[in-house]
Amino acid sequence: MRTTWEASVDERTFLEGYDPAGFPAVAVTVDIVALTIRDGRLHVLLVERGGHPFAGWRALPGGFVQDETLDAAALRELAEETGLRPGEGVLDRVHLEQLRSYGDPGRDPRMRVVSVAYLAFAPSLPDPRAGTDAAGAFWVPVDEAGELAFDHAAILADGLDRARAKLEYTPLATAFVGPEFTIAELRAVYAAVWGEELHAGNFHRKVLSVPGFVESTGETAPRAGERGGPKPRLYRAGDARLLHPALLRPAGEDGIR
Repeated sequence: MRTTWEASVDERTFLEGYDPAGFPAVAVTVDIVALTIRDGRLHVLLVERGGHPFAGWRALPGGFVQDETLDAAALRELAEETGLRPGEGVLDRVHLEQLRSYGDPGRDPRMRVVSVAYLAFAPSLPDPRAGTDAAGAFWVPVDEAGELAFDHAAILADGLDRARAKLEYTPLATAFVGPEFTIAELRAVYAAVWGEELHAGNFHRKVLSVPGFVESTGETAPRAGERGGPKPRLYRAGDARLLHPALLRPAGEDGIR
């Protein structure tokens, strides 16, 4: 059984005579659904296209894959639009995962282009700056994204669904609060990402019922304003990597299932 590939004489002969021009040309791009929370609302990073096609339209940041891996291309495009670089701290803490591929024949009017989309999700991302091929870059509330170039509206919808699901089954939301936080602060993250108001009591009960999700610090936070009543307890992220039972998205007037 062969464990490493080495071209045989026949195979080298075949490759030397192989003509890729005998097949339709296909380009590969990456598109990034970059999400963050600003002023209590979920925002997506959009660029204004500086050239044709779709000149002047809003679009997701992205570009053609160069002599690099897909993950490297996604990080490069994200760095160009955020002004961050690997090693500067924030970009290294971005949750980046491959979303899915998009390859409908008519999705790009220039030629057959297959895009591999990525989800980038992180707290406190800074003001963006436009890359070399964009006229502008800006954070936009997801419910104000509007019509986008290419099939980017569909990619954004898929990215939002993935991000919202991540909060159901993983403790990713704890990355959006401080090292110590109240359940109310954690609830605000879920409300921003899910776009739903959540019942405080139900959410509190569900969070504490998930083993390893959060753990008490034994301390309390100062009261807000002059209100009476008990001080809110402080928690830190637990050691769970998956939430079981999951915190499912709202389904009805109770705010959280």
